[in-house]
Amino acid sequence: MNDQASKTYEIMEVCLLAGKIMLQSGGETYRVEDTMMRIAAALGVEKSHSYVTPTGIIFSAEGDEPTKTKLIRISERSTDLKKVALVNSVSRQITSGDLNMKEALNRLQEIETMTLTFPLWVQTAAASLASGCFMIMFNGTWIDFIPSMISGGLGYLSFVKFHRFVPIKFFSEFLAAFIIGLLSLLLVQIGFGKELDKIIIGSVMTLVPGLLVTNAIRDLMAGHLIAGLSKGAEAFLTAFAIGAGIAVVLTFL
Repeated sequence: MNDQASKTYEIMEVCLLAGKIMLQSGGETYRVEDTMMRIAAALGVEKSHSYVTPTGIIFSAEGDEPTKTKLIRISERSTDLKKVALVNSVSRQITSGDLNMKEALNRLQEIETMTLTFPLWVQTAAASLASGCFMIMFNGTWIDFIPSMISGGLGYLSFVKFHRFVPIKFFSEFLAAFIIGLLSLLLVQIGFGKELDKIIIGSVMTLVPGLLVTNAIRDLMAGHLIAGLSKGAEAFLTAFAIGAGIAVVLTFL
């Protein structure tokens, strides 16, 4: 392999790593493709093509040598918009010439290994507070504020714990919704809560795939039909899991 071909593969590695981090962290498909092609152009590959789906990235580079193509698979996806912002910052630095290829690769590798999410107790506390606030927003009463916080916080905590043991998101969401419904029902029956429907609605909002729905619509509007439809299908499955978990509890009434 000559020096030019080796350099092209290194550029592709930088582009694919940037795209992988963004896609795993909740970035939109069109943004991932645009960022990869901008990085490639800034590093010397004027003609590049990318095809991004929620589960994989295909990237090819054209030049004097035969076209080179690489594929990576995306198996884990979460929401970490801070990493998306950091990759965008690296992309702008590459374009402006402030980072060379090796510096950019090292920086992206650092971003990939970063743990930027808040501790679990902070996430649970935030989910708990958000559940109570959502309940009020849906015309609930302040009497149900604490019950909503309890159900929402424990429901979110159970979702995280279940997902670690069973890495199938559908089952984790179903079980978390079931626990939310069961706790809400018990709190109402013992007289600690008043309006069951308002408590449940506020509590499940922390499980609702808001970012996924937004990205699905934005991808569809940008012309990425396969990615948009697949994200929409994933959002539908999440909504179905939440509804099914609550429905199982309501059959006890």
